[in-house]
Amino acid sequence: MAENEWLNKDFYKTLGVSKDATESEITKAYRKLARKYHPDINKTKEGEEKFKDISEAYDVLKDKDSREKYDAIRQFGMGGARFAGGAGGSGFDGADFSDIFGSMFGGGAGGNGSHIRFSTNGGASNLNDIFSMFGGGAGGGEGFGRGYGYDDYDEGAYQGYRPTPVPEDGGDLNSKITLTFRQAVKGATVSLKANGKKFKTRVPAGVKDGQKIRLAGKGKPGKHGGKTGDMYLQVTVTEDPKFTMDGVDLVMDLPVTVGEAVDGAKVTAKDMDGEQVTFKVHAGASSGDEVRVSGKGVQTPRKTGDLVGRVQIRVPKKPSMHEKHAAKEFDKMCGDFAADIANEREA
Repeated sequence: MAENEWLNKDFYKTLGVSKDATESEITKAYRKLARKYHPDINKTKEGEEKFKDISEAYDVLKDKDSREKYDAIRQFGMGGARFAGGAGGSGFDGADFSDIFGSMFGGGAGGNGSHIRFSTNGGASNLNDIFSMFGGGAGGGEGFGRGYGYDDYDEGAYQGYRPTPVPEDGGDLNSKITLTFRQAVKGATVSLKANGKKFKTRVPAGVKDGQKIRLAGKGKPGKHGGKTGDMYLQVTVTEDPKFTMDGVDLVMDLPVTVGEAVDGAKVTAKDMDGEQVTFKVHAGASSGDEVRVSGKGVQTPRKTGDLVGRVQIRVPKKPSMHEKHAAKEFDKMCGDFAADIANEREA
């Protein structure tokens, strides 16, 4: 803003502060008004003009030197100075020049005691020459002549007519994926899409049905330097006819005969990779007992699980007369065992 407009501007009134307000009081008043009238908040024409006015006022009053010059110029105006349009609209009538400097220096330009000399051009003097006496030309350069730019006032204040952008974090995204049981056990690389872009990610081994996986930085992008949101991947795992997961252990049914359960036995089976493993069934095993093969479960960076066989004692669906007789004889040989089982059922 040019200094030749200062006589018509009461910057203190614009900011709602007194003429002896401190720098912190001026800054506080500006920030309060800037937040109220900023065009992003107050979208009216009146609000836009008000924001320009308070920005102009703060630009002058925030600086000690410019404030002193403004106070001095305003004092001249109150002393009766009257500016008139001269050459280019920035001059003033020479007859009024004595009024301005008389109020400041104690004497008119043409009267006794005046030590100020000036020249006119067509009856008018360029106002820029007047203000250059105060340390800077009105139309550029340093001092008051500097451009109408605004500094960054920190702490959420505004820069020029635009607010200092406040970082905003991006929102989160939700997605779903279906894995086979084997993919869940072994881990898998899957292709996904977010914000119109495809990307690949690794699903860790041991993921469970219904589990949510957080993919950091794969959500909506942030604004003004804010961080990108996350993606939450809802996992569905299809069932396997043979295996289930219990933590990091893989569990399977292990069918055995009555003789293997009574006498104990080493029985073989195949793991998830189709490799043959051997379970050691202890003598006297019952259905539901668990036997393990170490290290054949889910492998994670922290731990490796076991392959667990749950003993299932099987008998022929259509036993022969000889087999039935042998079974009864077996019960008799077990003494009170059959009676104890009967009591357990009735307990």
